[in-house]
Amino acid sequence: MAVARQPLLEVKNLKVSFRTEDGVVKAVDGVSFTLGQKEVLGIVGESGSGKSVTMMSVLRLINDPNMRVEGEVLYKGRNIMKLAEGQMREVRGGEIAMIFQDPMTSLNPVYRVGDQIVEAIVTHRDVDKREAKKRAIDLLKQVGISQAETRVDDFPHQFSGGMRQRAMIAIALANNPDILIPDEPTTALDVTIQAQILELIDRLKDEFNSAVILITHDLGVVADIADRIAVMYAGRIVEFGDKRDLFYDPQHPYTWGLLGSIPRLDRPKQERLHSIEGMPPSLITLPQGCKFRPRCPHAFEKCTQEPELVARVEGKDHLDRCWLDVEKKRAVRDETIRGTVEAA
Repeated sequence: MAVARQPLLEVKNLKVSFRTEDGVVKAVDGVSFTLGQKEVLGIVGESGSGKSVTMMSVLRLINDPNMRVEGEVLYKGRNIMKLAEGQMREVRGGEIAMIFQDPMTSLNPVYRVGDQIVEAIVTHRDVDKREAKKRAIDLLKQVGISQAETRVDDFPHQFSGGMRQRAMIAIALANNPDILIPDEPTTALDVTIQAQILELIDRLKDEFNSAVILITHDLGVVADIADRIAVMYAGRIVEFGDKRDLFYDPQHPYTWGLLGSIPRLDRPKQERLHSIEGMPPSLITLPQGCKFRPRCPHAFEKCTQEPELVARVEGKDHLDRCWLDVEKKRAVRDETIRGTVEAA
């Protein structure tokens, strides 16, 4: 009889809120997921959906007196939300590493790139700076920086955008982390460099035996490398499933909108890409019931009630928050993805 393997990371009912003068902002509202060894999990959603706040809260990177965090984050079975700050620093960067969204602002402009990689190494390992610099050069080579022996002494402004992103990946990989969290790693890069960065992450996760949580607003970014995908909206996961199921049998109208915004080469050229009508809701005054209801072209009376994140497709571990019947969804979603159904 096979024994179920414990997840590498397990997030249970994570809630993150901020007190403001206007009210309480519910940035993350009951997010739960697991991550297995060497798995790639994609977290997708519009700006403000809670993707980055979720993962920064997992790493306890947000230090705000007005912040309140609830829930559990189990890494290798222990709740890291209860670790002392000194213990958490050992986990952060050493065992779980994050690649931040903008490498130009994440890299310190007055320190050489190599020195910043060395700092990441000596913080977590008992090695001298000479050995750490050799490791930094090797890492730059692994992420595809040519002439790494000389470029290691360059400053960030001497690197191109793609090279800065590669340097950030080198810093994150410096201590062979179990989990790598790239946050919008392809933002502001041209499509050729985007493809190279995604290919690099996919290759390095095998070389370093790391699991990956890839944060992005673009479903196209996770199409090739993700194993499972969580779609977030208004601080909640609205759909969660295997990549193939999510692309070929999507169950939530918000996911349909994201799919419709991706340029397609197998369809006639459109003058404008389809977009989701309306704006994301205020996280202070969320709509009653389904949070996507004000923007959904298929909303009906029952949508004023809050749908649970449950499996609705028989025989599939494919979760969604939508009251529509599965057969009804399949009947209307293609038109919605193409943008031929207007919101009410």
